[in-house]
Amino acid sequence: MTRILIFLIVFTTALQAQTIRVGAKHFNEGYILSEIISQLLESNGYTVERRYNLGGTLVCFEALRNHAIDIYPEYSGTISSEILKQKVEGRRELNQLLNVQLNMSISDSFGFNNTYALVIKKELADSLGIVSISDLRNKTDLNLGLSYEFLKRQDGWDNLNNVYKLNLLPTGLEHGLAYQALNQGKIDITDAYSTDGEILKYKLTILADNNDFFPRYEAVAIYNNSLEAKAKSIIDSLSNSITEQQMQAMNAAVLYEKKTFEMVASEFLEKHGLAQNQKSKSTNLWSDLIAKTARHLFLTFFALSLAVLFSIPLGVLVYWNPRLSRIVLYVISLFQTIPSIALLAILIPFMGIGVAPAIVALFLYAVLPILRNTLTGLQSVDPLLKKVADGIGMSRFQKLRWVEFPLALPMTMAGVRTAAVINVGTATLAAFIGAGGLGEFIVTGLALNNSELILRGAVPAALLALSVEIGFSQLEKQFVLKHLR
Repeated sequence: MTRILIFLIVFTTALQAQTIRVGAKHFNEGYILSEIISQLLESNGYTVERRYNLGGTLVCFEALRNHAIDIYPEYSGTISSEILKQKVEGRRELNQLLNVQLNMSISDSFGFNNTYALVIKKELADSLGIVSISDLRNKTDLNLGLSYEFLKRQDGWDNLNNVYKLNLLPTGLEHGLAYQALNQGKIDITDAYSTDGEILKYKLTILADNNDFFPRYEAVAIYNNSLEAKAKSIIDSLSNSITEQQMQAMNAAVLYEKKTFEMVASEFLEKHGLAQNQKSKSTNLWSDLIAKTARHLFLTFFALSLAVLFSIPLGVLVYWNPRLSRIVLYVISLFQTIPSIALLAILIPFMGIGVAPAIVALFLYAVLPILRNTLTGLQSVDPLLKKVADGIGMSRFQKLRWVEFPLALPMTMAGVRTAAVINVGTATLAAFIGAGGLGEFIVTGLALNNSELILRGAVPAALLALSVEIGFSQLEKQFVLKHLR
């Protein structure tokens, strides 16, 4: 019996070790590199769980640090400036610091340097004689549009501006939309990755970093040291296998040839003899849409149900204890002031990524409208009716059950309806932490600047919000007395 138990433990452990969770930031190149890693591991016998669309560096790295993922592609300059917060040169020194401080390591370089850069349309650069970043110093009439992450990074705008003394005021925008804005003339300059496929497409000029501000951004895989040695060895087979031109071509293939990440990754691995017969999984559009809609509804209504069960009793409690009402409302209101993507990022160290933190965030956003409306509804009941209830000897609970709550119900239902509509919209951001839902279409579409993909998520989300509004109006007819509607 003992031998059987030992065998089962060893067998179960071996099975668990064969599953590797691969993460990806929400931009085109991140998806491609993560898919290359995933297919390479699968071709060597591993089961891979893909956790894509994990926001920017903060979300993805926090997921790795909290063991919600095991590995994801990153860049040496980002590790140095954003993760270790110091200037580090060389892979060996990076690995030493990562090992000591975070119990992590990086792979060999994949072979290309995807540096940050500022780009401008070639004809505009030629007409103004702009070749380097220094040439922007006196060009105060140019419109600068930068991605939100670049605006706040250590190796981003603030420190770049300090080095080059530029007299420009940037506007923040989503990186995936910047190229379209640049092409349409709405902005003149934006930040870019040097391997972006859009640089060739839109005939852009990369401005020379003549003060050597940007570090090297060698593409690597970063992983926890708990990753199996065999898996690390497999990842190192990608060492120096991708040039900047090849990466740019792969990015362009997804953006303009409408190939999937899976197809591009499979073609790369087969061409380099790293994997054979890696066929991309074909996904039926409608089944994918139904699955993501079902997950979206689950996130929305599970969180909403928890909020109803919590907020209505709390509303009654603060109604009975007026001194508590102001304090409780202030505390609950604080959560509404936290941007949703920031709240999701804050929850990662405590709850990891996926469904759980998404539900908690949606729950917190739903509490305030339900609580406030419940309290307002109870406070708005005619005082004369309350006195009559007291006069005929009703207890506090009887008065609540037969007089106050039925009269407050329309206001409470309005709060629940508002919370439901808010949750439908906010749930799209759950995709940034790997919780799925219709937001996956939107996030991927933003990364690819693909309007069709964005609409594939946005239109069903809008229809869901409309359906929720209509559904709750019908629900009111069932539970609210006719003369109170």
